[in-house]
Amino acid sequence: MSDWDWSPDERRRLAAFLEAHAVTSGEVTTKPIGDGHSNLTFLVTDAAGRQTVVRRPPPPPTPPGAHDMLREARLIGALGETAVPVARLLATAEAGEVIDVHFYVMGFASGPVVTTHTPAPLDRPETRRRIGETLVDTLADLHAVDWRAAGLADFGRPEGFNARHRASLARLVADADGSPPPHFAQVDAWLQANVPPESGTAIVHNDYRIGNVVLSEERPGEIAAVLDWELATLGDPLFDLGYFLASVPGEEPYNPTERFGLAMLEDGYPGRQELAERYAARTGADLGELGWHTTLALWKLAVLYEYGHRRALRGVGDPYYADQRLVQSFLEDAHRSAGLPPPPPAPNPEESR
Repeated sequence: MSDWDWSPDERRRLAAFLEAHAVTSGEVTTKPIGDGHSNLTFLVTDAAGRQTVVRRPPPPPTPPGAHDMLREARLIGALGETAVPVARLLATAEAGEVIDVHFYVMGFASGPVVTTHTPAPLDRPETRRRIGETLVDTLADLHAVDWRAAGLADFGRPEGFNARHRASLARLVADADGSPPPHFAQVDAWLQANVPPESGTAIVHNDYRIGNVVLSEERPGEIAAVLDWELATLGDPLFDLGYFLASVPGEEPYNPTERFGLAMLEDGYPGRQELAERYAARTGADLGELGWHTTLALWKLAVLYEYGHRRALRGVGDPYYADQRLVQSFLEDAHRSAGLPPPPPAPNPEESR
């Protein structure tokens, strides 16, 4: 987790900015919320108890084109007019306007974020079941959004999304000659050899899971807001479904993303198969290529964790990613999803830098 925090002077400038936008009044306090392994999120409170949320990129260095908070703000502003539950966009700030990076301000969605267990009063089996159903229904609602009418026609390049998505991620960890690292090679080859045509075009969240939604306490079983839109784009909706299903814990040992959703092992939550069938019933989607997308999702997580691992070894990234076993757990699950034998072990740390 990043240890970045607001200095007293930055906090004063933030308070002035928020007051100018009629969000808060007077001095404010800031408190980090969320897991802090990507963009940084702060709960901001003024003396009167008014609360808002500020999201900013992590401290540099960051990959080119990543962590674009203003792009994320544009999306949640557009989704605010749809059936998809999102926090209300309140303000945006350019780099240098308040701090050295851009950020945006959104309303505070009150309610629990569920990861390892479901808290009372939402912990009844029938409520857990409704939460699971609402999760997949909300994903279907997102994929039904008319992205052109929402003004998002330029938000991504959906043509050739599947092959391009795999290729762009592969470059993050490729060797100097463009080849994948040895422990990535077999599943990478399988993905390349089996790229399906796009099933359609939709807004895809790209990190949709139970830990990225705020649940409603007033309306048990419903979602107050979907969070963390930083990776969203236009693409194949089956990838979003595959990623979501991959986040639902299967068999032990659990990979890191499954561990962020262990609550879904509790009595009442629907399993992967039932969730997939409900999505198909809601959308009419053909799930014939879902296995490829689930494998891609697991491989993608391995790539992102490997990228974070290399940065951590260089002392410029989040230390959370230093453990190579996190990468290997995703690769093992990707191989299992694709029906491949287990992957080879990773090279030693010097070779993986």
